[in-house]
Amino acid sequence: MSPPSEPPAPASPLRIFVVGATGSIGRATVRALRRHGHHVTCFVRPRAGRRGAEPNADAGAMAGVTVRTGDVTDPGSIARDGFQGDRFDAVVSCLASRTGAPRDAWAIDHQAHVHLLHAARQAGVSRWVQLSAICVQKPRLAFQHAKLAFEQALMASGLTWSIVRPTAFFKSLSGQVQRVRDGKPFLVFGDGTLTRCTPISDDDVATYLAECLEDPSRGNRILPIGGPGPAMTPRAQGEMLFALTGRPPRFTRVPVALLDVIIGVLGALGRAIPPLADKAEFARIGRYYATESMLVWDAAHERYDAEATPSTGTETLREHYARMLRGEVADDRGEHAVF
Repeated sequence: MSPPSEPPAPASPLRIFVVGATGSIGRATVRALRRHGHHVTCFVRPRAGRRGAEPNADAGAMAGVTVRTGDVTDPGSIARDGFQGDRFDAVVSCLASRTGAPRDAWAIDHQAHVHLLHAARQAGVSRWVQLSAICVQKPRLAFQHAKLAFEQALMASGLTWSIVRPTAFFKSLSGQVQRVRDGKPFLVFGDGTLTRCTPISDDDVATYLAECLEDPSRGNRILPIGGPGPAMTPRAQGEMLFALTGRPPRFTRVPVALLDVIIGVLGALGRAIPPLADKAEFARIGRYYATESMLVWDAAHERYDAEATPSTGTETLREHYARMLRGEVADDRGEHAVF
């Protein structure tokens, strides 16, 4: 894939405060903002990995940007270590909870963002671009409700805002590349056609986020976006992988009812053993993605609408799979790996 073309330099580069900069989409967004000529300051944790167990190598690898470290859940740290009394034009948030568990979701997807919003207003910020998720259209999970609660606070803040809700990311659809490469069957829920999505790459999302700062038509709007090409089922994704590896398609069907049993057992046990309550929520998240399409929801007709899901970008899932199979792209799901 050729690198993204260089956009024309802005007439007046913006000072942008970025959170969530060390995730895969955050890193791509920082690169996109730099290509657009903006001055970028990233506020990151001093340590990364599960429970902050590793040095934050990404923080030292952001060429051309200012990196400040602190605690995004601490309003004092946000002001003292993050904004540091400086003035900024805009905030771009790619920050999201790592697990989706209720406590984590409300701490990060909602409360940390509320603290950031307060500090941003004190720093003179007038523009905010928020990376959200298309699944909040039908909220049933803790992290969806937490995201929506902050979205409401942002819309009432008086700032000019853009809330971007992408469909499925490439990395979330890449968990079975190694399985297929190893000759194993592709796992699908039901018959593999229960859901559809229009996958989008990190770089295409990042470019869209950066352009929100320069396109007045995207101000004060909720913006669902998908990638190029038609909507795809999980079965079609599997067939694509098998075609790329030259192997005959092999599928293993997993009944959705199995997830219901797991949710029921863990939910019951979680009332006595709190850690199991989080595992029940993870199972609910899995069930949601196994049964709900990542497309625009047509509430009037109670159906998902691929035609109403805006398409953006140029990178396709097939190209991404091919690069993964050639070893040019790593599996970057990290703590979100399932398969």
